[in-house]
Amino acid sequence: MNPDRTDFENRIMNALSCCRLCGRNCKIDRIDGKTGFCGQTDKIRAARAALHFWEEPVISGTHGSGAVFFSGCNLRCVFCQNAPIANSDFGMEITSERLTDIFFELKEQGANNINLVTGTPFIPQIVIAITRAKDRGFDLPFIFNCGGYESVEAIKMLDGLIDIYLPDLKYYSSELSLKYSYAPDYFEKACAALDEMYRQVGAPAFMKETKDSPDDTLLKKGMIVRHLLLPGQTKDSKKILRYLRETFGDNIYISIMNQYTPMPFLTEGSNAGCKYPELARKVTPGEYARVVDFAIKIGIEKAFIQEGETAEESFIPSFDYTGLIPKDGQ
Repeated sequence: MNPDRTDFENRIMNALSCCRLCGRNCKIDRIDGKTGFCGQTDKIRAARAALHFWEEPVISGTHGSGAVFFSGCNLRCVFCQNAPIANSDFGMEITSERLTDIFFELKEQGANNINLVTGTPFIPQIVIAITRAKDRGFDLPFIFNCGGYESVEAIKMLDGLIDIYLPDLKYYSSELSLKYSYAPDYFEKACAALDEMYRQVGAPAFMKETKDSPDDTLLKKGMIVRHLLLPGQTKDSKKILRYLRETFGDNIYISIMNQYTPMPFLTEGSNAGCKYPELARKVTPGEYARVVDFAIKIGIEKAFIQEGETAEESFIPSFDYTGLIPKDGQ
């Protein structure tokens, strides 16, 4: 145990001594420097902390979401847009104290909220950082932006600290989740995690972006479940949408995304490209329209859809350590 931490912080960090934060259930002692599927020890590593304007409108608003992009991932999907930081040892090491300071710096820049992107490997450290921020009077909503493959035990650690959950629900089919994310039990584990997320935050509530805003346009509390349509997988997408509608009704928002981007390693003759030729194209307008029409047919009203062409650069920011280094360089 670290003598410089409080008893509370030491208890939280102890979760990393036999890590079960996600569906992998690695049980690795990350405090001892070992790594499991996510490739992370007990040290926080991140790639960027900056205003982000390409989330759902109720998240980004006009001032932007204060996004902290963490390194490592417990899914590492074969088509990942953020592969440089998900699949390798890329990233800058920061302390939980520095993470707390980053929250305040993003607020000073005008962020509407703090958006913790792919923070699953660092949930204990995030708990510590948020707790310290709240002790210092921090009052922006916190968003946990994740792949959905979290353990219920880990999500319970965030109870009372996270205001908005922004999980994916990627696959219904275990064959697809095994092929593309090495996780045959993805749907089962993700559904359990989403149930716990919803238990914590409940139905959506809104707030003004600024005190002078005429309407409550920003999400203050609630859950948005994202689903990315993959090429040729409209049937799986429809099953996901039906499940969400039957489980949560109108008490969550669903973001139906058409932004799938074939990454170069899937299109340039690599071994990966040979294994996944079906992923080497974008989703067609017809495929996306069929999924959106189905959502309307089954009564989904609280949904975000994407219209027209989506700019690839909108969704893949520069992972250049922006916002991670203190202004004084220390």
